[in-house]
Amino acid sequence: MSLIYIALGTNLGDRAENLRAAIDSLAPELRVTRESTIYETPPWGYTEQAHFLNMVIEAETSLEPRTLLDFLKKREADLGRVKLFRNGPRLIDLDILFYDDLVLEEENLTIPHPRLHERAFVLVPLADLAPEFEHPLLKKNIASLLKDVDCNEITSFSV
Repeated sequence: MSLIYIALGTNLGDRAENLRAAIDSLAPELRVTRESTIYETPPWGYTEQAHFLNMVIEAETSLEPRTLLDFLKKREADLGRVKLFRNGPRLIDLDILFYDDLVLEEENLTIPHPRLHERAFVLVPLADLAPEFEHPLLKKNIASLLKDVDCNEITSFSV
């Protein structure tokens, strides 16, 4: 079994329910072992849209990385995601952050996620679960990466 970290995000509809439905849809292919706090975050990239709810889960899987990506994209579609444009509004987004300490670059699949170190909305919930996890390329742990991003507009969200 491989240890993975998956980022979840949503800013359409019942955002808390979208996160719960996404997590519930992952079994049995993924065994969720821990969940971060849910955070409300401002939009990133395209800013003319509603705030997001973001979180990270830790899970175990026997799926290989490409199969995992296909599985997550199918779950997004099954849950109603329609991709409008890059960084646009979304019902649910599921992104592979880490897959063990694997470094992989293929067409449409890069692990670790190539921009996670720039995104407070990923690093804040990831630090809840794995502050000492070392990024295999940057050779810095998550707590250290978090110090380099602006977290001022990120707040805990109570369901």
